[in-house]
Amino acid sequence: MRILIDARMYGLENTGIGKYIMELITNLQKVDQQNNYYLILREKYYKELVFTKNFEKIKGEFRQYSFLEQIRLPKIIKQTKPDLIHFPHFNVPVMYKGSYLVTIHDLLMHKQKGFEATTLNPMAYLTKRLAYRLVFDTGIKRAKKIIVPSQTIKKELLGYYQIPTDKVIVTYEGASELAGKMSEVEVLEKYKLTKPYFIYTGNAYPHKNIYRLIEAILALNKDRHRQAQLIIGSARSFFVQKLAKLVKANKAQAYIKISGFIPEGELGVLYQNATAFVFPTLSEGFGLPGLDAMQAGTLVLASEIPVLKEVYKEHAIYFNPYDYSSITETLEQALDISKEEREARISNAKDFVKRYSWHKMAQETLSIYENCARLR
Repeated sequence: MRILIDARMYGLENTGIGKYIMELITNLQKVDQQNNYYLILREKYYKELVFTKNFEKIKGEFRQYSFLEQIRLPKIIKQTKPDLIHFPHFNVPVMYKGSYLVTIHDLLMHKQKGFEATTLNPMAYLTKRLAYRLVFDTGIKRAKKIIVPSQTIKKELLGYYQIPTDKVIVTYEGASELAGKMSEVEVLEKYKLTKPYFIYTGNAYPHKNIYRLIEAILALNKDRHRQAQLIIGSARSFFVQKLAKLVKANKAQAYIKISGFIPEGELGVLYQNATAFVFPTLSEGFGLPGLDAMQAGTLVLASEIPVLKEVYKEHAIYFNPYDYSSITETLEQALDISKEEREARISNAKDFVKRYSWHKMAQETLSIYENCARLR
């Protein structure tokens, strides 16, 4: 079988989706030496990556979500003549009517409406939103199968679209080993941190709810007189700049540190020495950062939302993400937890995380490919 994967979002700079594509391709090479794969890659990774003999690279130097991809992708498909295509994100060419499956990571943009979540002017935003719904709705309707990362997203998807239940398949994602490559002293010195500190990593989009986390850490330090730092690891963006202005306005630079993207080797050290990883998000598709933190040996404090409770079970300490005082109370609870309880929670969580495997996810995805081939 000839399988084409649109891997243009490969790489950690594309956050969760980039990680998903990286792990999918890495593990497909381990589980499948029979089928032939064709990977569409941006120039950076087209040059850098080397694959096993049944994987072939195709250069696709055009942006995702662009008008150009709607033209260029069908041309690549026509030239490659695949038996099946996997689009790892919703941006399926609207004119393509062949056999494909699509991964839907979340339905955030279905739920999140309004100008506060964009940097575009109103006309551009509305145009982009209409285009998004056209591409998304068409992609869902024509797909042979739809992969989602959690039962929560499957339920949401079936709530928006009248599609057969068995068309939507859950493949849980995996946790990653974040081996520290620097010493504790070096890493804490680099990020100007002293213990105790909390950590958040990920995007700074409004739905990540970082503003309430900042309110909570301010209350912890100023109102409750508990000294604790917070490091926010997030790639530079318009939203990160807004957070930095808020921290400066509250004269909190001494205990709220905003860094850029944190390399995995350093992130592992930061996780291991943190009082807790804090995940105040209002909406997720799966919740990879919390699992990675558990894997590293970190206490996890998380929003009490359905998807995180599905994925983390009882291995996180939950709070109300809409109430900063609830977050503050949970931060204080993490500071006061006994050494014995902390060690027990971390040990149990590390055992629990073993159920999530990228290797297993790739095996399940391969089975879906084979099933789609039988449906042709």
